Amino acid sequence: MPTIAPAAAAAAAPAGESEPPTPGGQPARALLLNASLEPLCVVSAHRAVVLVMAGKATVVESAGVLHSERCVVVMPLVACLTRYVHVPMRRPVPPTRRTVLQGGADTVDHVLPRSRGGRHEWANVVAACVRCNHRKADRLLHEIGWELGFTPRAPRWSVAFGAQAARAEPAWMRYLVA
Repeated sequence: MPTIAPAAAAAAAPAGESEPPTPGGQPARALLLNASLEPLCVVSAHRAVVLVMAGKATVVESAGVLHSERCVVVMPLVACLTRYVHVPMRRPVPPTRRTVLQGGADTVDHVLPRSRGGRHEWANVVAACVRCNHRKADRLLHEIGWELGFTPRAPRWSVAFGAQAARAEPAWMRYLVA
């Protein structure tokens, strides 16, 4: 099996860092997907390369190429495991302001207003811009002629994969969609 020569790895990383830096100066990381393409975790670029070289993962999207004396290895940006890994049931993500607004909106709105008995749960909470939230106020959608283009539901991602991860690496966004 080809390996990365220590001299090449040392040349790729600045002194004091174990990972090659990204354009923002942060150590490189990769999103690791399960065989079912659901996000599992974020791993270091080193760990992602080791998984790919061991045949335990395949590269879905690459962030470049690593060269050694004897081989060339693709540096994964997104890697997918070749075998499905059972993940224990994760606790549901609560509908906090932070988790609801990860879509980039300004305010949290309740489809059935709380003043009319609506509950603060994922099936009743959506992100909205300030202008739309103000126009809707405490009315129902059909009272003002609006309709939702989707059914609100709890996201599939964990808080660890929220907007911070997507902002750090925009290419991950399509794999982190709720």
